Amino acid sequence: MKNIKIVIWGFGAMGKGMADMLLTKKGVEITGVCDLHPDLVGNSIFNVLEEKQNNHKNVLVSNNIDELLNKESCDLVLLCTDSYTRKAFPKMKMILEAGINCISTAEEMAYPKAQEPELAKKLNIIAKENGVTVLGTGINPGFIMDLLVIALSGTMIDVEHIEANRVNSLSPFGPAVMEEQGVGITVDEFNHGVETDTLAGHVGFAESIYMIADALGKKLDGYEQQMKPIVTSLDRKSKYGEALKGNVAGVNMTGQGLIDGEVFIDMKHPQQIEPEMEGTNTGDYINIKGTPNIHMAITPEIDGGIGTIAMCVNMIPHVLNSRPGLKTMIDLPVPRAILGDMRELLED
Repeated sequence: MKNIKIVIWGFGAMGKGMADMLLTKKGVEITGVCDLHPDLVGNSIFNVLEEKQNNHKNVLVSNNIDELLNKESCDLVLLCTDSYTRKAFPKMKMILEAGINCISTAEEMAYPKAQEPELAKKLNIIAKENGVTVLGTGINPGFIMDLLVIALSGTMIDVEHIEANRVNSLSPFGPAVMEEQGVGITVDEFNHGVETDTLAGHVGFAESIYMIADALGKKLDGYEQQMKPIVTSLDRKSKYGEALKGNVAGVNMTGQGLIDGEVFIDMKHPQQIEPEMEGTNTGDYINIKGTPNIHMAITPEIDGGIGTIAMCVNMIPHVLNSRPGLKTMIDLPVPRAILGDMRELLED
């Protein structure tokens, strides 16, 4: 039985983490890595990862994705390059039209019809025409504040109100996320970014809220979100970000899904680098009011970096088994750690 062949497009924090994880798994192999960074191109991924090659085939980082998108040497691409569906769309289109499956880390791709319904339709058509599947997933959106909420609601007779809170650390994430969250900028720069809609903050509230509502069969008549800076009182530094005293260490995001003008889904998501330095304990909390009431707490938080990496890798066989088209996490089997041979999960 041949190994499942994987190409990683984007070799930043998430791409490298997925490579590390794949190298520990049975029945799967990395056949290509694409990244444009000049310090990476031409290097062995094992040198970049500081890992021993052991029995794995050597793979050199390429800056030419075209030479890697070959159905004979690639079953699925892990796309780790963008946060927005619109920016990731040309890359996904290229992958799908090559007859190759795709898992994207783009936050908006967790439920793209929430904000990009036309692109979602196009992706679904392209995927079906080429007999392949595309999925967007990660820790959040993709699991904590949406899929887990939906799964918990399965034990309930009725649901009156949903609250999902995630207090997390941004430290595991790469430079792109630091920029999106405003890590290191001044408060004035942050406020200007909010006013001009040039600062992203957390990307994914709309996706999580609409995924939950659609899964529960509730039609929202409104969606709102807010963002405020988390200002540090001391210098903080993570692997990919730095915030000096008085500057922004992260963002406090809040969002609401409304029905008849009332909040049905309420989300709170303060995230920052090195939160423990100022006494903030991380955690994931879900409170659902209904029959019965549900209160869930995970402390500390599920690690965002590890969680995103694992979600993408662990969904590989489910994407390969799926009917062609654009899928979301509510369309596919429950994610789970794959401790055995990935090939054994593939359907004939």
